[in-house]
Amino acid sequence: MSAATVSYLHRVREILAGSLRSVEAGESLDLESLVTELASCLNSLSENVASSASDDEHENDVTLNASDDEENDVIIQVLDEILKFLASPQIDQDVMDALSFELPKAISKFAGLSSRCLELAEAIVDRFVEACNPRDMLSVLCEALDAARVSLSLSSSSTPLLHGLSKVFISVRRRHYEQLKVAVPIVLNVLKDMSLEPDIQPEGLFDKALGIAVSIKDVASKLEKEEGTNVRSLLGLYLMQITAVLSVSIKDKVDSGVPLVMQLKPLLAYCGLTHLGLITGNDPERLLSTISKDDDDFLNSFHDINLGASLLFIWARISPEVADVANDVDELQSNPEKRWLAYGMLKHILASGDLLWEFKRRTIEVLLDIVKGVTPSQCNEEIDCSHYTTSIYAALQAVTLVIMYAPDADLRKKTFETLKRIISDIPVPQRFDVLKALVTNSQSSTMRGILLDQVKNNLSTSSLQATDCDAHVSELVELVLKPPHGGPPLFPDQSDEVLAALNLYRFALLNDGNGFLSKKTLERDYKGWLLPLRTIVSGSIAENQREKDHDQESSLEIRCILNRIESLLYWCIELVEERLKSN
Repeated sequence: MSAATVSYLHRVREILAGSLRSVEAGESLDLESLVTELASCLNSLSENVASSASDDEHENDVTLNASDDEENDVIIQVLDEILKFLASPQIDQDVMDALSFELPKAISKFAGLSSRCLELAEAIVDRFVEACNPRDMLSVLCEALDAARVSLSLSSSSTPLLHGLSKVFISVRRRHYEQLKVAVPIVLNVLKDMSLEPDIQPEGLFDKALGIAVSIKDVASKLEKEEGTNVRSLLGLYLMQITAVLSVSIKDKVDSGVPLVMQLKPLLAYCGLTHLGLITGNDPERLLSTISKDDDDFLNSFHDINLGASLLFIWARISPEVADVANDVDELQSNPEKRWLAYGMLKHILASGDLLWEFKRRTIEVLLDIVKGVTPSQCNEEIDCSHYTTSIYAALQAVTLVIMYAPDADLRKKTFETLKRIISDIPVPQRFDVLKALVTNSQSSTMRGILLDQVKNNLSTSSLQATDCDAHVSELVELVLKPPHGGPPLFPDQSDEVLAALNLYRFALLNDGNGFLSKKTLERDYKGWLLPLRTIVSGSIAENQREKDHDQESSLEIRCILNRIESLLYWCIELVEERLKSN
């Protein structure tokens, strides 16, 4: 322990003792000087402790532990002196109010040193909450929380502040909703920052988030009419948001979070939230519409509510205690519109870069259950799917990301099956448009090849052949063989999509029952990209032959790919030439 640390203790005692003597003697007290000097002393002490901890990292463990214990004892004495000062009956309201603006922020920095330091820090904040105006304390604590976000120990320093805030919410007497609107976004920002800390404990994070949620519920239960409805809606959105935050904080086993999330069940019921309403997005939309009159900055604080709503469904599915989710899955299987809404919600999990892969695995399993038994013939062509097409397309994009980056073959296999089943679940009038958009916007040659294969597989169904989507096959093939950005396809980098494109074109030529490939179209394709591609492939094969001595194994692999492309290309050229002769 440094001598400087002890000197801070003496200085704090002198400041408080001098102030108390002035108050007892009835002398005027310079509040501004008192607050400035005490806050400055505490901030310097905090910096000294941080510096001392950094220096001690290079000393042996015995010396380090002894030094830490002594330093911790001094901090405890400092906090204890402050608490005794605030509890003195001689301290008037002006002094309490003046100190309340700085001390919560200053003392919160010591909360992580020990359980006793945390206990004293919370007691000091509680004292201010009891003695000062609740609306003033709400502003003070929110400002302190916002400042704590830059702290290296956000998790510990925010604890007494969140503890105090949960009590302030209940103490506010008027305009509850307006006060919560200010505080909740700040709380959510702090919780999200904490969730990204590498050593955060999910249990500790959840306890903080749950304490705020229970406090908001207590506020809502005392209110009636519109304000009560608004606070209850705010609580529902908060629960979704903190579910996303908690899920991100889990870095090990997903199952470990089940007991935590299950504690939210009574709060979800209080807000009128159901698992079916969550997975279809109806509940988030309903709550947002309740407070839609609010400003955009406030609503931006809930940007992860759809992710949270989807995760609540997944958590319920994981939990053995929630049986009604099976009924919800049955409802999704039998109702196409609700099923399409669920696709759009679950994409938020699949597209997230912050969640464990286990969440995505569970989501894919849920999707497979939802589409189990659903065949193209079950898709009601009379139902207008156009309203859902955008979200289904986004969901399929997220599914393709899982296929490309999944860490194991089993997950890739399940995800590929999910891709096929969701595509087949799209009504025929919109199916080709979705596939076309996926192919057009994919940046991966392998994935474009997979998607083009899906176009071919879906063309083989009689229902899809009956539409005019065949007219767009040539456009898709040209997109690959004659890229819009110019230049020919690159080999071997784009071999997968070229093979798939040629295979699709060959299939279309062999099954052109509707005669969509007119002589003009065939001539354009023949001269525009079939013959130029033949020249490019021949050149690539010749170049590969010249380079085979440098890397024989790689050269052989490339040659095999090019031979497959050449064989399929010549087949397409022969089919076109035959059609041109017959026309």
